Order: sequence, then structure tokens, then C-alpha cells
Amino acid sequence: MSRILLIARREFMAYARTVGFWLSLLAFPMFAVLGGAIPFLMDNADPVRAVVLIEEGPQAAGLALAVETRLADEAERMAERAREAAQAAAERAGAPPGTAESAIAQMARQRMRIVEAPADLAAASSGEARDALVRRYLTDETPEAQRLDAIVFLDRNAEGPSARVWAARATDDTVEDFVRGALRDANRDAVLTEAGIDPAVVEATDRFRPEVTLFSPRSADGGEVSFRDRLPGIIGLAFSFLLWSLIITGASILLNSVMEEKSNKILEVLLSSASPTEILTGKVLGVAMLTVSVLLVWGGIGAVGLAMSVPETALDIWDVLTTDGLIFYFLAYIVGGYLMYAVLFAAIGAFCETPRDAQTLMGPIMMVLVIPILVVQFALVNPDAPMVRFMSWVPFFTPFLMAARAPSGPPMVEIFGTMAGMFAVALLMVWLAGRAFRAGALSDVKLSWKTFGQAIAGGGR
Repeated sequence: MSRILLIARREFMAYARTVGFWLSLLAFPMFAVLGGAIPFLMDNADPVRAVVLIEEGPQAAGLALAVETRLADEAERMAERAREAAQAAAERAGAPPGTAESAIAQMARQRMRIVEAPADLAAASSGEARDALVRRYLTDETPEAQRLDAIVFLDRNAEGPSARVWAARATDDTVEDFVRGALRDANRDAVLTEAGIDPAVVEATDRFRPEVTLFSPRSADGGEVSFRDRLPGIIGLAFSFLLWSLIITGASILLNSVMEEKSNKILEVLLSSASPTEILTGKVLGVAMLTVSVLLVWGGIGAVGLAMSVPETALDIWDVLTTDGLIFYFLAYIVGGYLMYAVLFAAIGAFCETPRDAQTLMGPIMMVLVIPILVVQFALVNPDAPMVRFMSWVPFFTPFLMAARAPSGPPMVEIFGTMAGMFAVALLMVWLAGRAFRAGALSDVKLSWKTFGQAIAGGGR
């Protein structure tokens, strides 16, 4: 045991002493917050487009008003939705009622405004001369204070309203999409009016949103389903992705560490003073300690941030984790799943001389890892589906799927049965990987079915 702990300590300190480890440890929370804020910052940084509407001839009369009306209606709807969302968020967070109002203006911010057409552009007749004038107003030839973002020429033909949109940026289709919707609504109103139907009635019908409330006997109070009832599934999904991230990061570190030590002949020195199983176990334990240290720091930062911003949700999460020992199930599946894959990566690393050799072997393993991540999303909606229950018994899929299914209360025989099968396969993997690890560490033979079979058969002798 002392040799295992020494190897684990050496593996942990080899990375913990590096500057890059601490930089990545501290940088990730910052980039995570920045990544969540970037969409909001980009949305606020998106300029409000100055748009000119020009009706081409008497047949287009009323189309500009239709676009302006739709813009005003949309602003009103956005303000109402923003007000409801901001007030609900403020109530959940326990903030003062006035706090919600400060967020409404940003949430209801529109991306375009209608401006008056320049006199020379409004008076110009269609043709090349007007097109040249349009290009001037949309490019740097016009001072920035007078520059336009889009010019819309509205017309009406036999089929209905139409438009030609000139945009300052060829990739910006915001105005195009908005005008298309406005003209579609204008055409609908015209058709309804001709048919003797009041368009206001149709618009009121479209705006109607029925109030539908979900109830379930499995909810917290046996009635209406709340966010608290959905939390277990969200937490289960989070633990599944957490395990996937642990395997990808931790096992990859382990693979690279074994490859490096093999190329430097360090593994041969270690094998002279410790058994292959001890070295393998020590390395897996050391890298596990490294990843756990990172997760504790990140989890602590996340928990503090959650407790400060939404304390009620933080208490609900803690209540879910401590109810019926759910957190212990999660930890057991994480330990078993990490152990299975970690020893496999370490054994592969012992047969690889270069990263190129490892990449060819990582492909099949990555495909295996993708399967449970795809199925786990389905397991949240229907955790008792026959396919999900069957795949839960496959040891390499068990930790992902059962972590997602555990909050739904599967039968205890499935929990303990799948857990027993997972740990049995994990211990078998440790034994097999130990034999393959010794054979690969002491030879220059690349991994193949033949060499792997020979390693299993005689690697421990």
C-alpha cells in the first residue's frame, strides 16, 4: 500500500507543481462565466439598425405603415415577456420587486428602428441613379451620422406585397426577415378583410396563450410539478456529463503520462521496485486525486456563486442530493466508471510510443463513450424504457445511464445489480490491465489483438 501511495503522490505532484495546472485551474471558472456572458454581451453590442422605408408608387400605399405597426407590436410583446421573466427571476432570487424593472429595458431591446428617408433618396426615381444613391448611403461614402443600415423599397404586385431590401452588410438578414414577416401579416389582413373577417379577431386569436399546468403524483406535494421536481433529472444529467468529462480529461492525462515514462525508460525503473498492479493503481489514484482537486475548487466556486445568487435553488439542490442517499449513488457510479476507463487508458499507453499510436486506439473508445451520452438524454424523459434499462446493465454504459436514472427511483435490484456488475468488471479490468501494462511497458511491441492476448496470458509471469 505504501508503494501505491508513493506512486500516486508522485503522479499528483508531477502536475500539481506546474504553472500550467494552476493557470488552467483558475482560468476555467473565469472563462465559464465569460462564456455564459458572451451571448448577452454580444446581443447588447449588436447595433440598432437605422432602416428607411420607401413605398414605390400608389399601389404600395399602406405597406410602410404595416411594417411600422408590426415593429411597435413586437416591441410591446417583448416588453411584456421581459417584464414577466424579470419579475419571476427576481421573485425566485428573493430580490426586491424594483430590481426586475432594471432588466426589462435590456431584455426588450429591439434591433432596428425606422428613420425618415433622406430628401434626395425619397425624391429619386427608380433606376441606376437611385441605386448609386442607395449604395452611397449604405457605405463609407456617407458620414457615419447620416449613414443607414438598410433601405427597403416596398411594392405590391398581383401576388401580393413584395420588397427589395438593401443592407449595408451582405450577411445581415435581420431586416430582411422582419420585413418578410410584416408583409406576410399585411397580406393576411388584406385577404381576411376581403373575406369579411375582422383581422383584429384573428390577431387576438393568435395572441392567445392557454394556461396549461402539469400535475403528477410523483411531484413533491403530489400535485403540481415545479422546478424542484425537475431538479433531480437535471442533477442526474449533470453527473453523467461530469463523469464523461472526468474520463476524457483524467484518463487522457494518464495515457500521456504512461507514454512519456515509457519512452524515457522510467517505467522500467519503477517495475524493478513495484508490481505492475501497484504502479497502475498508484497512477490511477494520483490522476484521480488531481481531477478531484480541480473539481473541488470548481465545485466550491460554483456552490458559493449559486448560494449567493439563488439561495433557494441551492438549498433545493442540496435537498435532492441528500434525499435517499442519492449523492452516494452518484459517487459510486463515478468511482466505478472512472476506474474502468482509467486503467484501460493506462494499459493502452503502455503499448504506445507516440501520440499518433494512441490516437488510432482512442477512436473506438471515444465511439463507445459517445453512445451513453446520446442515450442519457432519452433516459431523463423515459428512464424505464426497455432499451435504457437493458443498456444500464452493460458495465461500460452503467455509470452514465444509472447516474441519470437514479433520481427517478429505479428498483433497488437494478441499482445494486448494475453497481455490482460495474465494480466486478472494473476489478477485472484492473487485473487484465495490470498484466497488459507490464507486457507493454517492458517491450517495444505495438498493441494488436495478438500482442494483447499474449500479454493477458503471460504478462503476469
